[in-house]
Amino acid sequence: MPNSFGKLFTITTWGESHGAAVGVTIDGCPPNLPITVEEIQAELDRRRPGQSDIVTPRKEEDRVEILSGVFEGKTTGTPISMLVRNADQRPGAYDEMREKFRPSHADYTYTAKYGIRDHRGGGRSSARETIGRVAAGAIAKKILANVKTGGGVEVRAFVTQIHDIVAPAEALAEFPSLAAVEANAVRCPHAETAAKMIERIKEVRSVGDSVGGVIECRVRGVPAGLGEPVFDRLEADLGKAMLSLPATKGFEIGSGFSGTRMKGSEHNDAFVSRDGAVRTATNRSGGVQGGISNGEEIVFRVAFKPTATILQPQQTVDVRGEETELAARGRHDPCVLPRAVPIVEAMAALVIVDHWMRNAAQNRTFGV
Repeated sequence: MPNSFGKLFTITTWGESHGAAVGVTIDGCPPNLPITVEEIQAELDRRRPGQSDIVTPRKEEDRVEILSGVFEGKTTGTPISMLVRNADQRPGAYDEMREKFRPSHADYTYTAKYGIRDHRGGGRSSARETIGRVAAGAIAKKILANVKTGGGVEVRAFVTQIHDIVAPAEALAEFPSLAAVEANAVRCPHAETAAKMIERIKEVRSVGDSVGGVIECRVRGVPAGLGEPVFDRLEADLGKAMLSLPATKGFEIGSGFSGTRMKGSEHNDAFVSRDGAVRTATNRSGGVQGGISNGEEIVFRVAFKPTATILQPQQTVDVRGEETELAARGRHDPCVLPRAVPIVEAMAALVIVDHWMRNAAQNRTFGV
């Protein structure tokens, strides 16, 4: 179904931006996993609006409620249902959009597909839908943190580029700590670059414009063997997960497009023996070879376009096809990247957990 994701660890999100609530149902979560509302809330707090002066001022606490699937602090193995009620709704700010199509939004395509659309903040196309993904991702992260492979699996995303401001690669060579990522409002672990990014976002916001950028994500602790060799390649499912997020326009793993400028002799990751295991000397493959994890860090990047809603007059057409002008109102992010960091992490965790369960199911030894 189009609102569901995953094969064994499955999530289904529901709700609209200015409806009563948004939420998620998780099916396939193992039983006896310790989980608390506070752990889920901590991830939602990283995603919520109004957390700094460079994001939308919409006032939502995004308080999560667990309706089912958790009893006495542990998962029961049955479907987990969670919701977050929408509190600061201002659908009147979108009255003009009832008749006019916003440039680069889903207004026209939704109308073309369904013949009807929820114009209040974009309905399902709003980034508010991602609340359910982050809530489910918090549980997926908890599962990964408890897997029996060293220190568990750790997922870390961070901003590397805003507009034309790029963090130096050498400064981000090591796996960054959560504290370093959360140290500033833009979630770039390089403080000097972060300050420039924040200033750029404020500049474009002051003239009613927007900017995009790039988020990098790294996953460490993943063993070799996750993924499938053909259609369900690990990088393919990661790519689908990331490109399903609002405002995404590109995905690359490992060397990505830069690898096209290298020769095979330069690009190949030589195998070495390290600590009694097969490893690679370099990681241009980004932790995945032949669609299957090789035990190295999984490294990928996601490109986000500038926020489509800008507070400047734009040319458009209305539902009758007549040319008109649209002056958008409402509360919008001048740059989506700071709040997208926990969403990228959540989707990465959901993909890894699903493949972990699929791998265990397929490769379990039968018989006594």
